[in-house]
Amino acid sequence: MLDKFRNRRSNQKGFTLIELLIVVAIIGILAAIAIPQFASYRQKAYNAAAQSDLKTMKTELEGYFTDNFEYPQD
Repeated sequence: MLDKFRNRRSNQKGFTLIELLIVVAIIGILAAIAIPQFASYRQKAYNAAAQSDLKTMKTELEGYFTDNFEYPQD
């Protein structure tokens, strides 16, 4: 009976604790690199959207001026 149990355990496939710890460490390192980059890209996207909104506002104001020969007061 004990021989069958030993043979069954030796044939099982799986990861050792060391392998799992190495994978977790690698994922942690990659996350530590990626998170600041993501924040940087997010800030750049926010700034680009704000600049686009300002250009749209400028175009709208110039169109208003062309139609009414004055800029809006409020």
